[in-house]
Amino acid sequence: MTAATTAGTVPMLEMRNISKRYPGVRALDNVSLSVGKAEIHALLGENGAGKSTMMKILAGAQSGDEGEILIDGSTVTIDSPQKAMDLGISIIYQEFNLVPYLSAGENIFLGREPRAKVPGFVDFKTLYSVSQQVIDKLGVKMDARAPVNTLSIAQQQMVEIAKATSKSSKIIVMDEPSATLTDHELKALFALMRQLKAEGVSIVYISHRLEEVFEVCDRATIMRDGHWVATKDVKDLTRDEIIKLMVGRELKDAIPKVAADQGSVALKVTGLNRTGVLHDINFEVRKGEVLGIAGLVGAGRTETARAIFGADPIDSGTIEVNGKAVKINTPQDAIANGIGLVTEDRKQQGLILGMAVRENTTLANLSAISSLGFIRQKDEKGISEKYRGDLAIKTPSIEQTVQNLSGGNQQKVVLAKWLFTGSKVLIFDEPTRGIDVGAKSEIYKLMNELAAQGVAIIMISSELPEVMGMSDRILVMHEGRITGELNRADATQEKIMHLATGGE
Repeated sequence: MTAATTAGTVPMLEMRNISKRYPGVRALDNVSLSVGKAEIHALLGENGAGKSTMMKILAGAQSGDEGEILIDGSTVTIDSPQKAMDLGISIIYQEFNLVPYLSAGENIFLGREPRAKVPGFVDFKTLYSVSQQVIDKLGVKMDARAPVNTLSIAQQQMVEIAKATSKSSKIIVMDEPSATLTDHELKALFALMRQLKAEGVSIVYISHRLEEVFEVCDRATIMRDGHWVATKDVKDLTRDEIIKLMVGRELKDAIPKVAADQGSVALKVTGLNRTGVLHDINFEVRKGEVLGIAGLVGAGRTETARAIFGADPIDSGTIEVNGKAVKINTPQDAIANGIGLVTEDRKQQGLILGMAVRENTTLANLSAISSLGFIRQKDEKGISEKYRGDLAIKTPSIEQTVQNLSGGNQQKVVLAKWLFTGSKVLIFDEPTRGIDVGAKSEIYKLMNELAAQGVAIIMISSELPEVMGMSDRILVMHEGRITGELNRADATQEKIMHLATGGE
């Protein structure tokens, strides 16, 4: 059951008593959701609560075992994504659904390209003109003609948003649309959502950033472990109440920073350059220190991490680990020198989706569990079970393929992989992207523990409260350059944004 919508009105969307089972898992158990016309409705819950499964059923990507769906009061059958689109339903998935070698504009209009006067040809002039207008409306600097595989994760997210909002949809589902966006892009997204609401569009908004829920949502439905828990007006809720409903317990200190004793310099980067991307990058991070890196989309934060890790080539510059100059041309070189990278795109770069939790956990350090070229399976299972417990990875078994896990649990498997390598310098690129408040707290606690053990941590994040809350120092980047450095005590959101927009 759920709370009713405004008295006397027919909801735009009703999902009644939806159930879904997987082998060993009951993902949804008699869950209902009601969304009013021109309403922004938050759907909240921890990773694994069933939110994404619920929306995949609405999108026709999966079928429910029980229950019914009503659109504007009429019962409908949604047995394919095309049927969902025909009914005016658009979905922005947490994991992108883009064709990498097509342009941003082609992705926005994929499957509904404007036709040229000559039969069988696409009117590319109209396609790029209209798609550029949609992109500009989102307030992001991006060329509609740019291939998607050349765009940053945040820019790809904006392409997904543009694709969904460019359709004449009655219902738009946004699954973690803000996870990679900075404040500037977020404000543009909220302005767009309010405009869509004014035009009569209903929005289901899934986010783990609760401050966003209070800013833009009308009502919230909370789920836990595949069950409906509550539906309430957002104005009648507090942050602590939402968290308690989500996790079934109270969470103390959303960002529980514990300062660690700092030792010698673990990593020093000098004069790092990559033409058109990075310009004279200089910084160092000490053992036990958390160094935050902030900046707007396209500032060069991820590019810096990839250059240090050997994933992208550099034109010049030196890297020192524990006072010794090292040559890092490949990720293997970085791993050999004790550097690990938790990538922002876990599915494409952090995991092998078709492999089991067990295999992904040990993948970066197979030599530690191998003899004469053969893996010692008993040791591998033992290591995987250890990290499954340490990181509270929700999975029926370590033999479960990681593609069947929720986003948050996939991220924990990525963390397990790097913890098993024993890395002494760990780069976290958007470590809590798409992760619920309970799992965030666990990751912050883990970062504190690693710092206490003398691990040097670099944390890249688009969430300013996270950067300010967890960092000992903060570097700010703009257009491939470091524009400033702030101590923890001196950092404010205003100072960070000043530097992130090119100020000095």
